[in-house]
Amino acid sequence: MRRITLLICAFVFTAPLAAQTPATTTQGRAFQTEDWYKLTTVSSPAMSPDGRWVAFAVTTVNEAANKRHSEVWLVASSGGDPMRMTSPGTESSNARWSRDGSLLLFTSRREGGRGSTWALRMDRTPSGEAFQPEAEPRGSMPGDGSFSVFTEGGSGGFGSFGRGRGGQEETPQEAPAGRNNDPYARMKPMARPPWGSITRPMDPRRFDGMQIVDVPYVANGRGFLPNRREPRTWEAAEIYRQNIGDTAKTKLTDTPYSHRDVQVSPDGRWIAFVADPEMRPDSVVQADRDSLAELPYDATRDEAPRNDADIFVMPADGGEVRRLTHQDGSESRLMWSPDSKQIGFISNLTRTSNRGIWVVDVAGGEPRNVLGDWQYEPQGVEWMPNGKMAMSASIGGRTALYVVDPKSGAMTEVISGRRRINGFSYDDAHKKVAFVATSVDKPTELYIAGIDGKNEKKLTGFNDELNKEIAWPKADRFTYTSVGGLEIEAWLQYPYGYERGKKYPLVLYIHGGPHSSYGEGWFDEFHNLTGAGMFVLYTNPRGSGGYGADFTYSTRGRWGDEDYQDLMKAVDIVSQRPDVDADKLGVTGGSYGGFMTAWVTAHTNRFKAAEVDRMISDWFSWYGSSDAQGLTDFEFYGKPWDNPDLYSKLSPDRYLQNVRTPTLLVQSEEDYRATMTSAEEWFMGLRKQGVPAEFVRYPRSNHDLSRTGEPWLLVDRLGRLRQWFSYWLKGEGPETPTTERSGGR
Repeated sequence: MRRITLLICAFVFTAPLAAQTPATTTQGRAFQTEDWYKLTTVSSPAMSPDGRWVAFAVTTVNEAANKRHSEVWLVASSGGDPMRMTSPGTESSNARWSRDGSLLLFTSRREGGRGSTWALRMDRTPSGEAFQPEAEPRGSMPGDGSFSVFTEGGSGGFGSFGRGRGGQEETPQEAPAGRNNDPYARMKPMARPPWGSITRPMDPRRFDGMQIVDVPYVANGRGFLPNRREPRTWEAAEIYRQNIGDTAKTKLTDTPYSHRDVQVSPDGRWIAFVADPEMRPDSVVQADRDSLAELPYDATRDEAPRNDADIFVMPADGGEVRRLTHQDGSESRLMWSPDSKQIGFISNLTRTSNRGIWVVDVAGGEPRNVLGDWQYEPQGVEWMPNGKMAMSASIGGRTALYVVDPKSGAMTEVISGRRRINGFSYDDAHKKVAFVATSVDKPTELYIAGIDGKNEKKLTGFNDELNKEIAWPKADRFTYTSVGGLEIEAWLQYPYGYERGKKYPLVLYIHGGPHSSYGEGWFDEFHNLTGAGMFVLYTNPRGSGGYGADFTYSTRGRWGDEDYQDLMKAVDIVSQRPDVDADKLGVTGGSYGGFMTAWVTAHTNRFKAAEVDRMISDWFSWYGSSDAQGLTDFEFYGKPWDNPDLYSKLSPDRYLQNVRTPTLLVQSEEDYRATMTSAEEWFMGLRKQGVPAEFVRYPRSNHDLSRTGEPWLLVDRLGRLRQWFSYWLKGEGPETPTTERSGGR
């Protein structure tokens, strides 16, 4: 049994039949929907190699301009006032350091610039104006930093669709007239006849529609994708070597197969990479995938373990390639041990098994599973100079950082708590770690600690004033035993101004995915409703991520069955509380959560109001219009014509006649993940039966409206959710705006 040491551990695992924590901070007002504009998001920390500084991104919202604004800031790791490093008049992000720490590099599109890489000098004070370096070293470097190795090419190869010229999609812009005497050059990309098409426009000047012969032809966030206009070709990703300070590069490989995840050993002697196990040409790999994709589902073939990639090594100056691994799965995220004698990697042996950390000797031998039968899965992993590994992981709804001994498998949990953490960044010596953390009642801020978790310090306070102004309700965490004896994690967030002895409405939130999860982080949607005086219940039913692969994939072919029961069990538990008004329940969710909300209202009338977001009501029409058919190919054991009974059984439309719950439908016009058709069908069915319903369609928006959409539209959506549930659960009518909002930053 693996030894796990917990340095921080104090969780209460009880059902929320009574308040466990104060409902809100003692002072402050309720969150209003427009407060979203005042939030600051901290992200993407990058610690300097010597550990003295942490660069990071700060994103605010310019309400008047209806856009977000990102800058690069800097703070000393010892503490002090953070400093803005980039111009407030330009967008800047993706801070990173040169190997010697003399340059702070960042990404920015600026007038008159070439490319998007800019730099500030950090080896002098003041740092001066941003400039564009001659070249930013790319790829992997050995310990002495004398050279780098990287790949070029790869279009149409390993893991791509192999579309268009060299596998690239054509840019959706008008092509130069007369290119290759192309009579269709002046047509818009989607209108031009694709390669292999039989029909042609009668007059290219008069046809402005679309012509499609191949899939995929839509993608969420990108819209319509022009089909290729030339025969499919492949250009393998080849390995190059370049001495630092030199512009010349040496091509080390020339093969028909692609090289991925190229990493040079710390001693500079070896290069490791991932490739097709049999070194088949990229064209053969793609042809194999294409042929398999056209076959009907077959359990014996499709559920069998596959070996999709292996690790290879070669001398750092080129030469004979040696295969290092021969195991099922697909190895990725290679990392060398400090002594250059071992390679660590992430892999899962089958699609439905846990990802783990594996280590293999460079001299040869069988890979060793470092984590053994650990329930959870690694996220970020780094091999530290002292021979230990730093590993982050989601432990249900929280995040933890571990120090792992790759020899014994012993794990020490060094950074934890009831919070979500991301962006772990280390100094070269791995003595310090910077990260962004958020909790239910605290928006994002930057922190730093020792690699042992000691001396943790908060480095920023961008949201401090807002935290003083607004009383963020807290949440009780609880677990419960659901059907089949499975333990489910859940949270109950309190309404603003909570008082014992009063009853409050409750809204159940259902996450998307289905393999995403809720957790211990600040979430605008929850505070939007708790600020209106309602409980918010959110859970991670089976199928959620963060609990191990067995839990995640336990709902294959069974959506709406045990996962539905998990949700209803949580509602049953909290409805017993004397402060929950069990006659005033609401339910909402997006994507998978939108599907499940529709499913819930089609199978019970206990909820007095619902909101479906990015929903799926008919899996047949969804399959023909979405960009994500692979989801149900896997989850529903084949395509609709392979398994029509299951696709029909799991379509909420089949049960629409049962729905009596007043429903708000929210959909984005450019959502090609959960497309408009399902919402249109659901709305029509509700109204034809006399069920109260409203249908709100957002322009210029896609599947990510609630996360990255235009600020005005995002806030409008939050406001409508709040109004809808306030009306049906509290009897409050929406306020009529009297004046236009103005100002904002």
